[in-house]
Amino acid sequence: MVAERKPEWNFVIIGPVIKIDENSLPRLNNIHYLGGKTYEELPQYLSGWDIAIIPFLLNDSTKYISPTKTPEYLAAEKPVISSSITDVVNPYAIKGLVHIADNADDFIKAAEKELNTANKEDWLKAVDTLLSDISWNKTWLGMVELIGNTMKGKKILVNPLNQEVYV
Repeated sequence: MVAERKPEWNFVIIGPVIKIDENSLPRLNNIHYLGGKTYEELPQYLSGWDIAIIPFLLNDSTKYISPTKTPEYLAAEKPVISSSITDVVNPYAIKGLVHIADNADDFIKAAEKELNTANKEDWLKAVDTLLSDISWNKTWLGMVELIGNTMKGKKILVNPLNQEVYV
């Protein structure tokens, strides 16, 4: 376990514990489980981190998860180490923007690399480029375009409440 091998590192875990027994979580002096926090509180915690982690177990419950924290952490200019969740691997790890670690050795290697990297300018430019291409506005506009293209030539009905309904 990383926390045992690196007692000088602190691990701050924020958020609920879901679908695992809370009593099964490791308890060490350098692991801090803070539970849920409000959205207003999160930036204050994030500002003090050197690295953001996405430590999902790989199981049926996480097979199709798409952690929204990945772009949020990157937008905060924090290096990310994640377990190999499909939607983190592609596109973030494939583009070299996050580290994937499913074991202690890989996690320590990635963390030490980040902690010893002073110049992150090229990485930040690549992060900004990716994030600008996947903004919520672009995603929404793309969805509206797809729906519009699908609906071309389709009949539009109006329901009794005068709301348009596409069929």
